[in-house]
Amino acid sequence: MRTPEFPPTVAELVTELERRYPPAWAQEWDRVGLVLGDPDAPVRRVLCVVDVVPETVAEAIDARADLIVAHHPLLLRGVSSVAPTTYKGRIVHQLIKADVALYVAHTNADVAEPGVSDALAARFGLTGLRPLAPPAVGAPAHGAGRGIGRIGELPEPMTLAELTRHAAAVLPATAWGVRAAGDPHRAVRTLAVSGGSGDSFLAAATSAGVDAYLTADLRHHPTSEHLATGGPALLDAAHWATERPWLDDLAATLRETTGVDTLVSDLETDPWTVHAAPPAADNKEPHCEG
Repeated sequence: MRTPEFPPTVAELVTELERRYPPAWAQEWDRVGLVLGDPDAPVRRVLCVVDVVPETVAEAIDARADLIVAHHPLLLRGVSSVAPTTYKGRIVHQLIKADVALYVAHTNADVAEPGVSDALAARFGLTGLRPLAPPAVGAPAHGAGRGIGRIGELPEPMTLAELTRHAAAVLPATAWGVRAAGDPHRAVRTLAVSGGSGDSFLAAATSAGVDAYLTADLRHHPTSEHLATGGPALLDAAHWATERPWLDDLAATLRETTGVDTLVSDLETDPWTVHAAPPAADNKEPHCEG
């Protein structure tokens, strides 16, 4: 571990991040790793964020961070220009001018153990964790409890309505809140969770035989068909809220292993900013507000 007088470099932080979240574990379509920054530059302070947006970049600059570690890639798809006249180009120029490096750990952090969904499972006190969707045999991330999502047991059974209210209380607050699909009185003992967009794992949740599955970005038709074919109850939270818990684990790991000062961004970057329930819903069961 380096000392404040001799801080680690960007390259040394990258080495530690890639030891914990190897790039080979990322999906083929993903773009992870060092995005910009001088590998030899010293790092005294790191800001951990879900999204690289103007607000979190400004937060990093104001905090005098030397490195941003982000979950979502800034440059996921190919670009032909990073001119400052473009949205992403302006962000790149701001970071370079401020000498702030940028590193991304995305789907490689999703499958890690511990990873994004472990932090989410911890918010619910789940025990006996196992992956919801383990990597295929022979895949780089296969083994050691790794995989997308986690399945575990709640400390005490809850009805779906109770669990929905509980989820809204233990997850970071957003205007989106938490909504659920299924019988409000259904008893939930086993819960599957997956940080981020998780409707591609509905079949995995059904096959696992869980009572409920919590994720983000659930869509109308897949949800309706899932329930109609006997799948578990569903809880839909804001994308940002399901991934923000991981930042605490990430910051603690970097602080303990490298000695850098670590900060976690609590700026809510979920794009949905207003939520209004129909007035009639206040007097109807089983409506639940977080």
